[in-house]
Amino acid sequence: MKCHRRYDLLRGALVLATVAVAACAPLGPDFKEPEPDWVATWQPDMQGQAGADRRAAPLEVWWTRFNDPVLSNLMRKAREENPGLRVAGLRILESRALQGIAAGLNYPQVQQLNATGAYVQQRSGGSSQSVETGDVSFDLGWELDFWGRFRRGLESADAAYFASLTNQQDVQVLLAAQVATLYYGYKTTLQRIEIAENNVALQKRSFDITERLFNEGQDSELDLQQAKSQYLATQATIPGLRLALQQQRNALSALLGRAPNDVPELSGVDSTLPEMPVSGLQDIPANLLLRRPDVRTAAWTAAAQSAQIGVAEADLYPAISLFGSLGWSGNSLGTANNVTSLAVGPALSWNLFNYGRLKNNVRVQDARLQQTLEAYRSTVLNAARQIEDAANRIAQTGTSQAILDQSLTAAERSLAIASRRYQEGYSEFQRVLDAQASTFAQSDRAIVNRGDHIAAIISLYQALGGGWQQADINSVIPDTLREQMRERTDWGDLLDAPLAPPPEPGSVQ
Repeated sequence: MKCHRRYDLLRGALVLATVAVAACAPLGPDFKEPEPDWVATWQPDMQGQAGADRRAAPLEVWWTRFNDPVLSNLMRKAREENPGLRVAGLRILESRALQGIAAGLNYPQVQQLNATGAYVQQRSGGSSQSVETGDVSFDLGWELDFWGRFRRGLESADAAYFASLTNQQDVQVLLAAQVATLYYGYKTTLQRIEIAENNVALQKRSFDITERLFNEGQDSELDLQQAKSQYLATQATIPGLRLALQQQRNALSALLGRAPNDVPELSGVDSTLPEMPVSGLQDIPANLLLRRPDVRTAAWTAAAQSAQIGVAEADLYPAISLFGSLGWSGNSLGTANNVTSLAVGPALSWNLFNYGRLKNNVRVQDARLQQTLEAYRSTVLNAARQIEDAANRIAQTGTSQAILDQSLTAAERSLAIASRRYQEGYSEFQRVLDAQASTFAQSDRAIVNRGDHIAAIISLYQALGGGWQQADINSVIPDTLREQMRERTDWGDLLDAPLAPPPEPGSVQ
């Protein structure tokens, strides 16, 4: 009967404790995502660049709009092998494990387990007697979450997990932009080398002519040296371009997780650059701005830090716990009975003499929250600036391209006229040299600007947060990597369980 009453008391105490815990609101602020007042009415100046082509590929796979199979293949392989993207995926696993730690603190903890045994032999006169004894006991403690310490801790861990997901998405965005920029930078450099080599061949012919005429006494040495100087100067630009080409290959190799220069996909690539209209970007205001992965990461980081204020404030108040102790002891003597003991009761601990440490820790956490809020505002402002800059860059490079194309046409026409007039004896050779230099310069400027225009389009897609896809556990961590981790550590189901996606923007609270 006494034992039953003890269990009834224990059960009643647990029920009362659960009700009390549920009734107490957690300490600390309830996070609400900031809403910059300018975002709702903000609209970047696309200067006619945003179209409404509903047939365009979605932003998640914006590179398919270039209709380039080589680029699409590079994107796929980069997503599979990029080391930075793998690190971001592993941080998701880390945050899931930290979630488990935070969740485990909500439950009773075995604080101490003791087990002892002994064999004793006693001698008295000519007789001996042996006694076997044993003791087993364990203590169980449960700190009741009156002040919301554990709930805020779990809230912080959940927000940190969502931040790791959106951070991985942001790495996807950056990776897609880097691969595309390097790929079209490589093609631009190829075309610049072709233009330089064509001009070297043209200027070599002019140099050979002037050299022959000088040797025959029909031309001055000035024409010879000027032709030679221009020919060698143009030839000197090629090594620098080839160096840039090699650096671009090596950079792509690194993004693909390969050794330098290991990009066989580029072996058959030509120098043709696409004529790429910007279309399907009519949904540019806050709908896209606040959905950028880096903006979401900043919001979740602030939410995680906000919950830490409640954790710190809970340390200012007493910790109320239920404890229990269960023990058993016995021996082999038939004259003594085995003993079972059960003890339950409340416990209170309160760090009163902390000399301001706990209160200052609350202040520290609040200052850190304000830092994350300012970082969030800065991220939103930077996102808007990047969109605006990329949109204007597209417009200006597009305008420049039309002018440069006309200038190149004029330079080529001028070269043709100067060459004909020189051959007919109506003008000096210097006019031919000037026309050749102008044609080479205008050709190079035109192709550089065309490459800048494509880079600006890529920058706009990056600024809009395009290029990420919802992560699943299979794409985040490759099978081979998961097997390695299983061999080292018992991961339970964390390496296979589906990833819970983060809530939609505006629900971070």
